[in-house]
Amino acid sequence: MTSPDITPVILCGGSGTRLWPVSRKSFPKQFIDLIGEGSLFQQSAQRMSGIGFAAPLVVTNSDFRFTATQQLGDAGIDPGAILIEPQARNTAPALLAAALVQAQTDAGALMLAAPSDHYITQADVFRDSLHRGVPAARAGQIVTFGILPDKPETGYGYLELGAGEAHGAVPLKRFVEKPVLAEAERMLAAGGYLWNAGIFMYTAQVMIDAFATHAPDMLAQVQAAVDAAQPDLGFLRLDPAAWAKCEDISVDFAIMEKVDNLSVVAHQGDWSDLGGWNAVYDHATRDANGVALQGPAYAVDCQNSLLRSDNDAVQLVGLGLKDVVAVAMADAVLVADRSRVAELGDVVKDMRRAKIAQADTFPKDHRPWGFFETLILSGRFQVKRIVVNPGAALSLQSHVHRSEHWIVVAGTAKVTIDDKVQLVCENESVYIPLGAIHRMENPGKVPMELIEVQTGSYLGEDDITRYEDVYARGQGAKG
Repeated sequence: MTSPDITPVILCGGSGTRLWPVSRKSFPKQFIDLIGEGSLFQQSAQRMSGIGFAAPLVVTNSDFRFTATQQLGDAGIDPGAILIEPQARNTAPALLAAALVQAQTDAGALMLAAPSDHYITQADVFRDSLHRGVPAARAGQIVTFGILPDKPETGYGYLELGAGEAHGAVPLKRFVEKPVLAEAERMLAAGGYLWNAGIFMYTAQVMIDAFATHAPDMLAQVQAAVDAAQPDLGFLRLDPAAWAKCEDISVDFAIMEKVDNLSVVAHQGDWSDLGGWNAVYDHATRDANGVALQGPAYAVDCQNSLLRSDNDAVQLVGLGLKDVVAVAMADAVLVADRSRVAELGDVVKDMRRAKIAQADTFPKDHRPWGFFETLILSGRFQVKRIVVNPGAALSLQSHVHRSEHWIVVAGTAKVTIDDKVQLVCENESVYIPLGAIHRMENPGKVPMELIEVQTGSYLGEDDITRYEDVYARGQGAKG
């Protein structure tokens, strides 16, 4: 039986370098409230929900699985399935795994593959574009959606359109790699070219057949990973051994540049992949001087600049700035000429080589149960703020090198210390001796917040002996 709805496949990986310091490897840009209402991931899921859409299928990694689930829940969206990639293998294996999972129940289902970090303001226009692609996809085409260019952009690949039209879509003549400026200017003047948005529509079986023809080895490997996949707390974890054999390759190179059944629909609405701070600036609200302010930021005699503070306690002030991006966070500040922000990826790589922690991680660390952030870290003590979601619990654990004091500042904590279980209410505290087997839980209906003071000879997150964990994490896993 063929479903009339479109099943979105939301790709939710990413390493988070081009929008540093707001986006980092541990929490990339799709999960951030970067521009508009909600995170880019939530905006993407909401655009592809409601009438005409089935529940989304999300492909992500183990580190982001709980964040994706929580953000979908906060947006009022129930996922159809969340596939966990054991390691990053680019878009080709990810989309094939999604098609194989879908084909287990409906090989004729329409699927829509889309990144989770694009910014599209006109959701109705976007949906109209998608529905214009349905007849061609139903007829066995792989439909890609291109963006009408409004400038000679060198940061995107292009689609060269062929002649004629079938089922409301135009044949694709060829893919064009990211051009130099002169070539981009030529294509813009000539017409017949669109930006490649990396969004595809197809039936599950058509995608599987494309891999069978053009990448049979990958089809066998991904099929093995799906066949041996294991359920894990509502997720589907693809088999690591089979997945490791898959080539790390994009679906463009593996399939799309080889198939002869690829058509194009032009999306004529607003679109950006928000690939850097200049893209954020272009889509932000700006004053008469071209200044965009986000968060607690203030500008005096500034022009054509973006000033953003992501911390309510950090007031950012710009004085006499021109063509500058300034971004302030609790642990890092970026000040850059707007003409050079494209170099941020290389800067982050340099920071990694220099072992600068801020290259990849935040003081705020997201966990399945909520989050914690480090407020003070010294040689023999550390102070954290911990927020536990309603109904959530940390693992039953002990520490070899540290003791802890917990002070509840909001909500109520259910605390286990060895054989004793007690409720600790707001403005009350409890002491966890070194070596004690303990757990904190939030039995309430609102987030529980506490301050944790650790003291000891070693304060690393791997000082955990875990006895029981509702999230099925192993020894030494954080939180």
